[in-house]
Amino acid sequence: MPWFLYLLECADGSLYTGIATDVEARFAKHVSGDGARYTRSRKPVAVRASFELSGRAEASRAEYWVKRLVVARKWALVRGDLELAAVMPSVETETDADADADADAPVTVNTDETKDRAHFKAK
Repeated sequence: MPWFLYLLECADGSLYTGIATDVEARFAKHVSGDGARYTRSRKPVAVRASFELSGRAEASRAEYWVKRLVVARKWALVRGDLELAAVMPSVETETDADADADADAPVTVNTDETKDRAHFKAK
């Protein structure tokens, strides 16, 4: 099921960032006062942008990074001057070659030191 990252403009000119499966229904909740605490006091006036993402995890990740942007960059995102992918760090995926290399690497465990650390922490 697709999830969406959305940006709402509020009556005070601020932008609110959130995620939902149905942006229009979520906007209606914000307008009615049943949405986030932030929008209860700042009255949302319009959905300025929404971005479809593959699932909740990706939407939450996007929300995390967008909420950390300065206001000018959020407005650039709304205008389309900045792409959503540009504000999110790339996710590194482990390739089969990397997994094979890791499997061949020797693993060293010093059990005496591990026991000492466990004993020290317990005191």
